[in-house]
Amino acid sequence: MDSRDRTVDQMVQAARSGKQNIVEGAMASVSSSATEIKLTGVALASLAELKEDYRDYLLTHHGAEWDKNSREAVFVRNLCRGNDVIYENTYKEFVESRDANTVANILICLICQTEYLLARQIAALEKKFLEQGGIRERMYSARRARRGEK
Repeated sequence: MDSRDRTVDQMVQAARSGKQNIVEGAMASVSSSATEIKLTGVALASLAELKEDYRDYLLTHHGAEWDKNSREAVFVRNLCRGNDVIYENTYKEFVESRDANTVANILICLICQTEYLLARQIAALEKKFLEQGGIRERMYSARRARRGEK
């Protein structure tokens, strides 16, 4: 396996890890707010790693990263503003008909959007945790309240 194959494998793993940690965090929310926050943070870190890999790709292939306010980046950001945004209907045409440097930039834009949303989700989860406590605290309070009724 050459270094290019290893890099691609690492990028696939980072993308998969990001997605899987989002799913695992959501599933963990039933039993542990702290675990949900932690796994969502791990997802964020995996996506940051993937974004850096795309930036490295652009550097080694003489591509320039789009400014976040460039016409192209704004266009990509606006693609997701509709309902029922799925790859086949929203991104496929743009990703599969563009050169590799443009695709890398599109993916960087999408990762940045995902990072923004995950950061907002983590902030909301932390706020909820501070206001309501975790599941153990809520269960303990419910038990104490129930005992107080008797």
